[in-house]
Amino acid sequence: MDKITIIGSGLAGPLLSILLAERGYQVHLYEKRVDPRINKISAGRSINLALSHRGIEALKQANVFEIVQPHLIPMKGRMIHTQNGELDFQPYSINPDEYINSVSRAELNKILMTAAENSGKVNIHFNEALIAVDDEKLTFYTGETIPNEGIIIGADGAGSQIRKYIDSHSTSPSHAKPLGHAYKELNIAPSDNGGFQLDANSLHIWPGGEFMLIALPNTDKTFTCTLFLPTSGDMSFESLKTKEEVNDFFQSNFNDALPLLENFPQSFFHNTTGSLATVYADEWRYKNHCLVGDAAHAVVPFFGQGMNASFEDCIVLMDFLEEHKGNWDNTLTDYAKHRKPDADAIAQMAIENYIEMRNSVAQSEYINRRETANTLYKNFPTQFIPRYNMVSFTSIPYSQVYERGEIQKNIISTLNGESVDLTLAESLINEQLPEI
Repeated sequence: MDKITIIGSGLAGPLLSILLAERGYQVHLYEKRVDPRINKISAGRSINLALSHRGIEALKQANVFEIVQPHLIPMKGRMIHTQNGELDFQPYSINPDEYINSVSRAELNKILMTAAENSGKVNIHFNEALIAVDDEKLTFYTGETIPNEGIIIGADGAGSQIRKYIDSHSTSPSHAKPLGHAYKELNIAPSDNGGFQLDANSLHIWPGGEFMLIALPNTDKTFTCTLFLPTSGDMSFESLKTKEEVNDFFQSNFNDALPLLENFPQSFFHNTTGSLATVYADEWRYKNHCLVGDAAHAVVPFFGQGMNASFEDCIVLMDFLEEHKGNWDNTLTDYAKHRKPDADAIAQMAIENYIEMRNSVAQSEYINRRETANTLYKNFPTQFIPRYNMVSFTSIPYSQVYERGEIQKNIISTLNGESVDLTLAESLINEQLPEI
């Protein structure tokens, strides 16, 4: 049985180790942080997570979904907060049983780590930051080294050392493309009587054109708010220097959120400003090394698919391992070749969704296109599925979702949104969209 080493115990690392343990493998998992179950990790660095179909399917395969489920809050749609104070609820789907779920990254991480250890086949080594990899060994910050042998999987995030090692043997090294926007987390406390201060089953969005504020519910009745804003320019993190400027900015753009924000504006200056970038890697494996999750394809968070895509990586990897009857060389080759186009597709869709969330959702043209898409979905449910639904509520490969989404966009633009000609729609759909 091959020796398995996984670097990184964020989310993909422990999930993958559970799946490998189920197949009889002994796994050593190395994590740079302290054990979050013993030591509280500082807040202000982690965007709330949205768990949807792909992630749920992976958690079910690892037999941990039932433990995770009590920590989920269903979000049935987007609640758009307009500048004049009006609310516009936009359901994610015409099917009421299709929704995404808010989940605490920290809670999910703890559950996965514990389940991994409870398998009896996974050993997590904390406080072990990998600082260098060469052909002979892996070297950790503590001075410990382990031989570069067996199967080594990089689940060590956007700054992956394993990816750097693969890059050193590649003619086409990876690169990170900054979005030019950053984020900052803020908090809405529970109401005086201990309840939610906003609708609990919505993802709240304050669109601002070039920027936005969002809020996701937590099980302790708080909301985690995230401000997304350009890093520099006239209206940017760089331009907001004083308390007065910050207060004026929020008053002008998010006035109904302002009185709800906890310890504001002090929290704005105290909390970390996080960077946003997409990682593009042509090579996902070299010999006995491969990448999963953000190490291979960190994406911006605007489709809520970073975690879901990472979890799906683990399932795809296991599917190939079974197909190749434990032959890791064939498994890693097919996994990297098969999964790369899907990672590129969700990276592109995540960037496009940022423009939609911060700008389009409040515009009548977008709302009309959405209504047309839902009409077509209702009438042709096995052929025309809105792109958001395909991403969030199915396991259709992301690359296929992107292709079908482009075809569907053209079909919608051909039809008159005021009154959809279903006969014309049927002919366009039958001609261009095979049944799923």
